[in-house]
Amino acid sequence: MGDNIEYGALELSVKGEDGTKVTTITLPEDRVFEDLAPRLWDVDSDGDVEAVVVESQDQRGAQLAIYDATGTKIAATPHIGTRFRWLAPIGAADLDGDDHVEIAYIDRPHLAKTLRIWRFKDGKLAEIAAIPGLTNHKIGEDFISGGLRLCNGQPELIVVNADWSRIISVTYLNDWTKTDLGPFSGPDSLSQALNC
Repeated sequence: MGDNIEYGALELSVKGEDGTKVTTITLPEDRVFEDLAPRLWDVDSDGDVEAVVVESQDQRGAQLAIYDATGTKIAATPHIGTRFRWLAPIGAADLDGDDHVEIAYIDRPHLAKTLRIWRFKDGKLAEIAAIPGLTNHKIGEDFISGGLRLCNGQPELIVVNADWSRIISVTYLNDWTKTDLGPFSGPDSLSQALNC
């Protein structure tokens, strides 16, 4: 994300009735977690969070992976398909009102600049939308821009257009809808856009 440090293990600490259980997920030598920290999202709507991470393989590139509290990988998107290709997560929520959680990320934020939305249902991820011309990460930055906001009960994905000139909201209103929220003038403008 802006440095040469990647991680080969993920440690999960889960508090329970018998105390805290620590589980370590160690990846094979050909994989790394291309994240600073896992995202803790309840993707199966059971009240417990799962760990959602970007996991990369040295020949096939990144995939979005979901681990449960036991350290089991319960679902993953396909790998992008070639080495040195990455994806940048945005958020997870029931984006389209179907009572299932959708997970959104930007596929190759410096190249493809495509928003992809995946539905988690019956223990699997299925892609339901691909919207080109959007991004959320610049080369060299150690953070992902934008995110998810909830305004008037409606989840919105906040990203920028491909040339970093405009802030864009993506929502589901009978179809996926892009709304221009105004000019991008640096990270502060995106932080403001995340507030309703």
